[in-house]
Amino acid sequence: MNDFLQSELSDSEQGEGGLFHVIPVPLERTVSYGAGTAAGPAAILSASNELERLCNGAEPCTRGIFTGPPVDCTGPLPNVMERIARATGGAVNAGQIPVTLGGEHSLTFGAVTGVMAALGKPVGIVQIDAHADLRVAYQGEEHSHASVMHLLCERGVRLAQFGVRALCQQEVESRARNNVFHVDAEELVTGNIMAVDLPHDFPEHVYVSFDVDGLDPSIMPATGTPVPGGLGYYQALHLVEHALKGRKCVGLDVVELAPNGNRAWDFTAAQIAYRLMGAACGI
Repeated sequence: MNDFLQSELSDSEQGEGGLFHVIPVPLERTVSYGAGTAAGPAAILSASNELERLCNGAEPCTRGIFTGPPVDCTGPLPNVMERIARATGGAVNAGQIPVTLGGEHSLTFGAVTGVMAALGKPVGIVQIDAHADLRVAYQGEEHSHASVMHLLCERGVRLAQFGVRALCQQEVESRARNNVFHVDAEELVTGNIMAVDLPHDFPEHVYVSFDVDGLDPSIMPATGTPVPGGLGYYQALHLVEHALKGRKCVGLDVVELAPNGNRAWDFTAAQIAYRLMGAACGI
């Protein structure tokens, strides 16, 4: 498996001391429509070697990018979540920003709990997604990709959602009960909204979870659950970048890429990951 942006990095930029610690998580256990997320991390890493160092007018890679080994995704899902948490928590304890590449969205539970345990501080999640992921044990699985934000909200994690356009009544009620801040896709897209202020009491430390199905399928069809009416590429990135202003990004993930043979979508996911690295270090 390639390392992230390996073809462009100098020796000093790819050691274990880099600011960004890339964690591949080829998890695919609870997908409920299209399949293929297990191949997502390898596709993103491969495509990343075709990226340019310069991104949004700066070079995030000068802060250093270390790519670790893939997390073992075999065995019971609670055990997988513990492994993911150890990986992200270890990165935070080393002074790094974990960049988790998926894999299905259920991995975010392990990634966020690991970050929170290492920080010992409240963390808020900024989520780009077509779905609210607030179902309770969807299809009988507690760690379903459709239930990941429910599990985190149950643990008191604050949540801000952008781009949702497919949700059920149970999730509407969960949003109200858990004080979930949200601006959904129809309002964002039809209003051409590129920036939304987070609530003043939203945590200072922010974890970004970017599900590629948050983008419109015309931009990102390589995902298991495409939904029409999604966000534009720059729109989604600008929403995240604005949300991070005045706050500190303590981790991020890019999830739900299901490669379909067209490398354009792999490249898109890799570019998103690199752009988010830039946003995470204030670029």
